[in-house]
Amino acid sequence: MRRIVAKFPQVEVVHRCFALAPEPDSVARIFGSKERGKKEIMRHWRAANMNDDEHRINADLMESREFDYPYSMPGLKACKAAEIHRGQLGHWDMFDRVQKAHLTECSNISETRVLVNCAIDIGLDVNRFVNDLNSERVSYMVWRDIEEARKLNIYAVPTPVINRRYIVQGAINTSILELIFEQLVETGEVLTPFSGVVAILKGGKA
Repeated sequence: MRRIVAKFPQVEVVHRCFALAPEPDSVARIFGSKERGKKEIMRHWRAANMNDDEHRINADLMESREFDYPYSMPGLKACKAAEIHRGQLGHWDMFDRVQKAHLTECSNISETRVLVNCAIDIGLDVNRFVNDLNSERVSYMVWRDIEEARKLNIYAVPTPVINRRYIVQGAINTSILELIFEQLVETGEVLTPFSGVVAILKGGKA
């Protein structure tokens, strides 16, 4: 998406939270066991890595980690805490840093110390960040986004919602994403039928 914004500066990106595994036991509940869940998630990681031009997703390293697969909520709260500090840019910077910690460095992003290091790396005030990370305000912000996602029948990440009319589902190649936005910027419509990728929203708001 940073490449999209660089190419189409008129595009505004608003980040929202969605939790695939919001609680510590979510992976085990979803997949039947935490071991089975980690194995299945690694399969998705490897597929996603094929669509990453830089191949930054290190499934082999994560598979070797001995800690339970991290659950979503701490990282989402970290992004919202950063958003309080620096708006959407802060959210985006924290999201990217947490994703790097998760997908490339394969750290346990459920741990506060890992998220604090991410906050330091993007230049946030640590004391303020930790206070916000643990606040009711941030929890409310995250759950408000999750509820909005449910209203839109969003069940996967990433899922861009565009102009409150289109959703882009699943990992797709950058060239296809650029074509989608090129058509949107020029005509306001997605003209090419991308089966399984772009769908028209029926009601609801982004």
